Amino acid sequence: MAFDIDRYTATSVRVEWDDLDLDAFASDPLPPESLRTLRYMTDVEYHTVCYTRDLLTTPSHREADVSAFMTMWNREEFWHGEALAAVLARHGVTVDYDELRAKRVKLGWKDRIDPIKQSVAGALVGADFVAVHMSWGAANEWSAITAYQRMAELEQHPVLAELLRRIAKQEARHVAFYTSQARQRLAASRRAQQVTRFALQRFWAPVGSSIMREDEVRHVMGQLMAGPEGRRAARKVDDSISAMPGLGGLTIVQDALDRLGVAA
Repeated sequence: MAFDIDRYTATSVRVEWDDLDLDAFASDPLPPESLRTLRYMTDVEYHTVCYTRDLLTTPSHREADVSAFMTMWNREEFWHGEALAAVLARHGVTVDYDELRAKRVKLGWKDRIDPIKQSVAGALVGADFVAVHMSWGAANEWSAITAYQRMAELEQHPVLAELLRRIAKQEARHVAFYTSQARQRLAASRRAQQVTRFALQRFWAPVGSSIMREDEVRHVMGQLMAGPEGRRAARKVDDSISAMPGLGGLTIVQDALDRLGVAA
């Protein structure tokens, strides 16, 4: 079934958390290793605006449905960051915009050159770049849902679990859009399949890898994806990606875990 972009834009809302009892964290706080992971997730959600900036320099911005989706997607991801920041605040961890801005400044030339790289890649690949963008987005959103679900399973904290369930529900709509677009575009073009397969296999890395230190990426992946249950979750993401036209056999998530030295 095709994704209904009009319905999505009409029903897009901020994730709700005002009704959740965040005071419960006073008597039942999260451990330091989970707060570290939540901080990573928060920074990634807030950084969505930069991903949006970069992709608006590519052929994707000329697609009406994609532009509409990205506008709502960016808004929803911002509120995911706000919700996670509220949980961190209850643990005495403050996330402020000056600090986020400082992190982006610290990226230096890398952050400034990213829009140029995306623009050049889009110009070289042409219309098939949108298939890469959609497939890449699907991989990232599948990974995000899995990360939130794993965190809820590991912590077994009722308030955190409910918040993460609400965030994951919105991420599921993001997955639906990306996969609908990716399948259609990959099925229509053998070249799109080849370019997308090459890009994912060669360049994909866990969400946040481009903005966070490697030890932080390793910590998050180690907490969420290590061991039999973690690897089972990673395989599920890989299976979803490889089920798309021309992407059969890709194991990009598991390969990334191996590169990071995350125990199976």
